[in-house]
Amino acid sequence: MRSSTLTEVLEATRAVLFDFDGPICDVFAGRPAPDVARHLAETLAGFDVALASKTHGTDDPMEILRLAPQGGDPALRAIEEELTKAEVTAVRLAGAPIPGAVAALEAAHVSGRKVAIVSNNSTACVQAFLMLHELCHLVDVVIGRAPYRPDAMKPDPHSLLMASSELRTHPHDCTLVGDSVTDVEATKATGGRSIGFANKPGKERALSDAGADVVVTTMTAIADALGPS
Repeated sequence: MRSSTLTEVLEATRAVLFDFDGPICDVFAGRPAPDVARHLAETLAGFDVALASKTHGTDDPMEILRLAPQGGDPALRAIEEELTKAEVTAVRLAGAPIPGAVAALEAAHVSGRKVAIVSNNSTACVQAFLMLHELCHLVDVVIGRAPYRPDAMKPDPHSLLMASSELRTHPHDCTLVGDSVTDVEATKATGGRSIGFANKPGKERALSDAGADVVVTTMTAIADALGPS
């Protein structure tokens, strides 16, 4: 299959779905993810000490959340709630949106396309950031992770399908902008399109190999492609 151009992908798009952590916000820029992961690991070990070895050396808070069901329902609920609190605090310390992100949101909105944020982060976290930076008017729908359902996080397509349903747009007419392989995998499961955002060295190849329809290295490129021709 030939690779698509950014313009071709966006011309076929009725709704633009943006991943949050990466394309819009560097969530843990002001509160390092390893610190949050360490706190979650200690909390989880309090419910099941056997899980301590599984969390050892894990710097990703989401991986602790994925392990939490092994500690039982009380552990899962505690980890979800602690992670959500940490995320909300983190986005208030994260600084400005990713360069070009606001322009991309504005261009998608002005173009008449529907706009959603679809994230493995909590809805509360995303909404806090949008309110802080006065971006709520540019986003039609926010779909954060399903509470107490780490199995429904991307690469599972659950959140993308929820977004397309709330936007009343067929998944095939949606395009997700994401910076991870799991974003691409989730999109492929829905039959939609994906724009890979290679914001770090090595990601361009990884996103392309995963099947992204097109890969960009700046959010400004998306804003420019959505703007008036």
